[in-house]
Amino acid sequence: MTDLFFYLSKIFWAIVQPDHFLLLMLVFGLLLWRRALGVFLVWSSVLCMGVIALFPVANYLLEPLEQLFPKPVLTQEEPIAGIIVLGGGEEAELSSLHRMPQFNRSAERLMVVPSLMLRYPQLKVIFTGGSGSLSRPNYRGGDVAQQWLADQGLSARLIVERDSRNTFQNAIYTREIIEEMEVAPEGKWLLVTSAFHLPRSVGVFRQVGIEVIPYPVDYMVAENRLRINMNDNMSDLNIAVREWIGLAAYYLTDKTPEWLPKPKPKPEMEPNVEPEIAVEQPSPSSMMEAEK
Repeated sequence: MTDLFFYLSKIFWAIVQPDHFLLLMLVFGLLLWRRALGVFLVWSSVLCMGVIALFPVANYLLEPLEQLFPKPVLTQEEPIAGIIVLGGGEEAELSSLHRMPQFNRSAERLMVVPSLMLRYPQLKVIFTGGSGSLSRPNYRGGDVAQQWLADQGLSARLIVERDSRNTFQNAIYTREIIEEMEVAPEGKWLLVTSAFHLPRSVGVFRQVGIEVIPYPVDYMVAENRLRINMNDNMSDLNIAVREWIGLAAYYLTDKTPEWLPKPKPKPEMEPNVEPEIAVEQPSPSSMMEAEK
């Protein structure tokens, strides 16, 4: 069933992806040019592409996601069960072809791992990431992560999960790994992924019963100003729209408990109130005897 969801989501996304969708609008508009609908489709697509080319529209969609989970303040007193790193920053096919690890703009998901392993030298690290490709599923992000961390001398505490194909499968297969551990680690798991991807990721991991501490990396939003860059602006918009559609789809299919998961409120400390001491009041009869 999880594979069916994966295939349907890929087909749906191929249609509604903003750059594909605008191109389809333009094509249908040209085919129907003699009709009012055709004129509307052509000019709408041209106008949208013009705005996207001049301004980072995606910021308005990415910023609320990136700001939802701030970077945590980690203390040595807080028990951490381990570190979970979600794949997505690896270029698996390029890495295989050139026989060396290759990464994309989300590489910080993996680049932050050495510093975290140095800070927590006793913790296990679970990297979860397979292939999100329909046509080339044999190239897997987990293989790239394993090679890169092995090159850094950090493979001893690493557990690589390379079969998952989306965020939901990341959580399912990670839970299986944790359940198979000989000693159940205490505390919450540090969940490392892109800041915009954290709301959906946190919701999925909560749904499968893994308590996590969100650790955002790979921020994308800088400032809302004129930026004449069609390629970057459209790329950011694709990411933003995909994430919001993913949030809705995961909520509607019961993969997350909330449409937009939020940080859990910290438990309030009970005020230190001194217990009341009951004072026995003298009875009227005892008072009369005392007066005599």
